[in-house]
Amino acid sequence: MKTIDELLAEGVTGKRVFVRADLNVPLSGTTITDDGRIRAVQPTVEKLVAAGARVIVASHLGRPKGAPDPAFSLAPAAARLGELIGADVAFATDTVGESARATVAALTDGKVAVIENLRFNPGETSKDDAERGAFADQLAELADVYVGDGFGAVHRKHASVFDLPARLPHAAGDLIATEVGVLKKLTEDVARPYAVVLGGSKVSDKLGVIDHLLERADRILIGGGMAYTFLKAQGHEVGSSLLQEDQIPAVLEYLKRAEEKGVEFVLPVDVVVSEQFPDLKTKAPSSHTTVPADAIPAGAMGLDNGPETNKLYASKLADAVTVFWNGPMGVFEHPDYAEGTRAVAQALVDSEGFSVVGGGDSAAAVRILGFDENAFGHISTGGGASLEYLEGKTLPGLAALED
Repeated sequence: MKTIDELLAEGVTGKRVFVRADLNVPLSGTTITDDGRIRAVQPTVEKLVAAGARVIVASHLGRPKGAPDPAFSLAPAAARLGELIGADVAFATDTVGESARATVAALTDGKVAVIENLRFNPGETSKDDAERGAFADQLAELADVYVGDGFGAVHRKHASVFDLPARLPHAAGDLIATEVGVLKKLTEDVARPYAVVLGGSKVSDKLGVIDHLLERADRILIGGGMAYTFLKAQGHEVGSSLLQEDQIPAVLEYLKRAEEKGVEFVLPVDVVVSEQFPDLKTKAPSSHTTVPADAIPAGAMGLDNGPETNKLYASKLADAVTVFWNGPMGVFEHPDYAEGTRAVAQALVDSEGFSVVGGGDSAAAVRILGFDENAFGHISTGGGASLEYLEGKTLPGLAALED
């Protein structure tokens, strides 16, 4: 896989360089609430600018249905990128149409443009190879060189991720190189003890990674909504908590395999429950109580780890030399149910081991809860991509960058 530094050594002055970034940032209207993914691609863009390239940045945002939708415009991301690099960033109001062609044609050396949301074109995400390829052909006409730096999308077989690199000389940006290097630390010659913390809402989202990590981790800590399927599998009442009953057989199998392999599975011992889901818009106080994890009242739902669980999880992370964390421990967006997630983040900050926050909601939680990003070993920009890599899957966007 050619690096961007190798590409720069060959010379890119005056060349049109297509950077597939991940600018899929959360928006409140047109306000960006977390610009972490834009900052993540900033070093690659600045390197190319300094080398005199004509930089075309492209990305998806959200899930528009193959047609323009103002709610998913990349205009706010383009403006923020301009603020970060301290230069004007041109914005094309389409992907491969008249605006994109004119905007790219107007670029001069060391200047940057962002084209509109790639998913406004149905060819980007099409499962039909010909339709996807046709869109990739149009994108290729805009550029001379391709740089893949959208790690959050490399697990997608999309036109700009998988098909476009085959049509242009290509290299991996700094972000992808960093992400892959970190993930290798979690899968090859891992420094032990190796602890994994998995949260989030659904067990089904994490089955593959649990299966793979049972061969590698020393202990696996479970929290978030997925914990209640584990508790139910052990025969406990979980009230109206999030539950994937159809996943109980798989959970029981994993618990059995963990015991056979000597992998420690750690589940909540107490949980914070409420009879109503909290209002995440107003953040109004929510009536709640803490109960033992094996005594959740029939009408209550678990929304966070309890204080004893927080202490337990901190103790299980204290001596870990390697830690991977993906998924919040509760409804961290509401202050009444953020302590479990805060406790895990704090335990990683306090640990002397190498800690990786696996993207998505976990990365957002770290920022929202006010932690210094530099206090962690690495904060990934791609939750789904990280998980699929840890499952041992081939990621289309990485395979496309291999020579």
